[in-house]
Order: sequence, then C-alpha cells, then structure tokens
Amino acid sequence: MRGGGRGGTGAPWGQPRRSDYAHAVELADPSSLFVERVEDYQATVIRTGPEGVAAAVAMSLDGARRVVVPAGFNASWVPDGIDVVLDEPVLSSADLDGVEAVVTSAVLGIAVTGTIVLDHTEGQGRRALTLVPDLHVCILTADQIVGDVPEAVGRLSASVDAGRPLTWISGPSATVDIELIRVHGVHGPRTLRVVLVDSPTS
Repeated sequence: MRGGGRGGTGAPWGQPRRSDYAHAVELADPSSLFVERVEDYQATVIRTGPEGVAAAVAMSLDGARRVVVPAGFNASWVPDGIDVVLDEPVLSSADLDGVEAVVTSAVLGIAVTGTIVLDHTEGQGRRALTLVPDLHVCILTADQIVGDVPEAVGRLSASVDAGRPLTWISGPSATVDIELIRVHGVHGPRTLRVVLVDSPTS
C-alpha cells in the first residue's frame, strides 16, 4: 500500500468467503466520496466524461513529455504531444528513472478509503512502472468504484485466484521520519493524479 504506500502480493490468498464481504456498505454517491478521500491524501482528481479523458490526462501530466504507457492501455486516452515510452522490451530501472511520468488504468477504487487497486493486467503494466517515475496518472471509471474494502475483496477474487500481484495505492508515496515529518516520494511516485471517468448519465 502506498501513502500509506504501495503494497502487493504475488501469492494467492485463496477464494474469499462470502461472509468476508457480505456486509459491504451501500453509499448514495460512492464516486464523490472516493474523490473526497483521494484528495485527503493530497492527490489530485479530475472528473470528466468519456469524451474528455485524453484532455484530462494531458492536464494531469502538467507538461511531462516522456511518459510510460503500458501495453493494453486505452489508446483513445493517450493525449497528443507526448513522447510515449513503451515497456517493450522491458525497461531497466535506469530507463524508468529517465521518464517523467506513467499513465495506467486500474482494476477498482474504494470509496471509503480513497484507495486505488491495480492487478497489473492490460493497461496497468508491471509493478515497477508505477514505482519509479515521479508522477503517476491513473484513470478509473465510475463503475469501478466500490464502497469499502470487503466489497473490493469480493471483486478481486478472480485476480487472487489467478495469482496476480495486487498494488493498493492510497495517495502519493509517503513516509514519516523520526520527527514525524511527512516525506513524499521515498518509496514511489511523489505525485498521484487521478482521472475519474463518469458515465454519460452521471
């Protein structure tokens, strides 16, 4: 976990029991709560309709030019005017250190905690892509927002069964030193920006 940190596991946890997530909370507006909680972590959120995603990504990149785009990322979300860096062949740590940002999608977001979860399938890339560049721009759609952690665990059962690593992101990378001074960017990107894509009827 990040900002909090970023955390993950490559080992299957086993199929979650239904009782583990049967009491998921019901929220009137999970997307708005998600935005509020993400911003509590000093991350930036831009809400947009499907037609405005590329422009919102460009705004979130804030002038970054060399940007890692993982395989399977939605091509219509990639803005013009950036130097797309592909992870094929696999980029070294030094190569990743030389890029300014990474853009990814995610598997879901959790409203009550403001957490984003990646299972590193298409459009999300391997874990290193979201750990080294200083800026992470992540795109989520409103239908990917769940209420709470138990509901998220239920939704993630297929990823767990497949043995995929899970990265749980709560804000930009941060830690606190012995004097309780919060420091960003120690274990991952210093800046997280989220683009939340509302449905046309939202």
